[in-house]
Parts: sequence; C-alpha cells; structure tokens
Amino acid sequence: MSETNPIQPDAVDAAVTAALAALAEATTVAELKAVKSAHAGENSAIAQLNSLMRQVPKELKAETGKLLGQARGKIEGAYAGREAELAKAEAAAKLIAETVDVTAAPVRRASGSRHPLAQLQEEIADNFVAMGWEVAEGPELEHEWFNFDALGFDIDHPARAEADTFYVDPVGSHLVMRTHTSPVQIRALLNRELPVYVVAPGRVYRSDELDATHTPVFHQVEGIAIDRGLTMAHLKGTLEHFARQMFGSDAKIRLRPNFFPFTEPSAEMDVWFPGARGGARWIEWGGCGMVDPNVLAAAGIDPEEYQGFAFGVGVERTLQFRNNINDMRDMVEGDARFNAQFGGLV
Repeated sequence: MSETNPIQPDAVDAAVTAALAALAEATTVAELKAVKSAHAGENSAIAQLNSLMRQVPKELKAETGKLLGQARGKIEGAYAGREAELAKAEAAAKLIAETVDVTAAPVRRASGSRHPLAQLQEEIADNFVAMGWEVAEGPELEHEWFNFDALGFDIDHPARAEADTFYVDPVGSHLVMRTHTSPVQIRALLNRELPVYVVAPGRVYRSDELDATHTPVFHQVEGIAIDRGLTMAHLKGTLEHFARQMFGSDAKIRLRPNFFPFTEPSAEMDVWFPGARGGARWIEWGGCGMVDPNVLAAAGIDPEEYQGFAFGVGVERTLQFRNNINDMRDMVEGDARFNAQFGGLV
C-alpha cells in the first residue's frame, strides 16, 4: 500500500492484536463489554484509523475500507466468542452457588399465632353460632346505666365500689371500664327484635391484684336468650351442651342456688369432667339464671309475655380448667413458651 495512505496495515494489525489480547484477558461479561468499548468504540484505535478515511487517496479507498472492515470483523468475532464462553461460565457458577442440598436439615423458623385465649374465645363463639345464636360486641368504656342500673345493681351495691370497679374521670361522666359483658346483653335487648339469642365475648376490668387465679383485665363470655316460654330447663340444656363442647362428651354440670342482681332465680354453675386437674371433680365455672323481670322491663320488654335466661363464664378460667394451667399469670406475661404448648410456635 502506498506510503501516501495515512492508514497503514501495520497500524491496523496492531489495533486488532491489542483488542484481541484485551478481550482474551476479560474474566466477566461486564469486563468484556468494557474492553469492547475501549477497543471498538468511538475513541478506540480502530475508530481513529477509520476517521482518516477521508484522507485516503481515491484509488486506495476500496482496499483500505476492506482492510478496516476485516479488522472490525475480527474484533467483533472475538468478542462474540468470548462473550459466549464467559456467559456459560457465569451461568454454571450461579447454578453451583444456588445449589440446594436436599439432604441437609431444614432451617426451622418459629412463626407466631393467635393467643390461646383469643382462639378459645372464638371457639366458644363458634359453638353458639352453630346453635343459631348471634355474636354481639359492645364498648369497653361503658356508662354506669348499662353496666349497673339496667342490671338491677343498687346504688350502694358492693360491686359499684372503687375497690371493685375502675371509674373514669371526671366522675360526673358516669363512665366505667365495664366490669362484665352484661351491658352488651342490655344493648342487644334495646337494639334487636324479639326473640333474642345473643352471646357476648369480650374483655372486662376489675380492681383485682394479679395472682395465680385473678387478673385485673380478663375475658368473659355471657349469653342471653329472650323468647316466649323459656324455662330453667332450656338454660340447663344449653349449658350442658356448652360444657360438653368445651370439656368433652363426658362433661356434666350442676346448678346450685345463688344470688345475682339481674337474674331470679339465680344459680352457680359447676362443671365435672374427667380431665380436671387432680382427677374428675366438680369445679365452679360460672353463674346463670332466669332474667329478672325488672331487667326485661328496663329494656322495654313485657315480662308477662317474654321470659329469658342468662349466663356468664370466664374465658381464662375455662382455659385454665381444660388445659390444667396452674397459674393464670402465665396467660398474660407474654412468654412465647406458654403459647408453644398450644401450637402457638411451629
């Protein structure tokens, strides 16, 4: 090629040799792309030689253009081949890195679940829904009228003392933290058409010390049924079915005369079941009775036409009985080991 040609074969060969060597030394696809940009991009030696084509004599342009084209082809071919090699190697390395050893022991991670009290409360509600009852809820911050007056608690009743009830300031607001879920029953009677079959689970508050058998915040499930012709026999049948659902098919109940302001006659309910701690025996479970006619009248219901029964049990007490829990504090202290006994951690 004439010396007047600014693009000499030696320069082209040198650019190709340098490019091929750099491409061969690249160890990753990303590095390979950077090499290609340096040796075949706009600022590469080949690009600079190509920019001299305007200075090439007319009779030499075809030959010189072919030379540059072949040079670019060698670089592109080397790049494509090396890219395929590196991509294959990287894919193989990734497979090795992500290999799962199916013979290795699995990593077990503990996952939480609902508290056993919440699960039991829902189970109780489901049992009554299955019998055709409704589940009702009400406010935990309650007015005295719903919590006491409508239920027949006299103004000087011991349950209204500050030693037993949390009053909310200002005193003139007549608001308390509800001491039972019975106010929900009154609200149900005021807001529903008769007949009424309602079960009311929920959180309640008492001024009790936290010990093995008491907590200042606990859960109750109370029920009320108002219909024509209801008797103590209906109450006992309902509670016997409830007890068997909670403690097994061999469970039995007995009713002992007692006094509650909002039922007359009233009874203390004991339950007997084979799995009780210390062997099968009678254990006090809750209270019940026929709804006092004065309570019905307070809700605008004619006691001559409608009768009803009501009952209440503690959810913590039920869990304690059927799972042989010695200390009620275990239910509220948040120790994950307690939940684990009920399948709470897996």
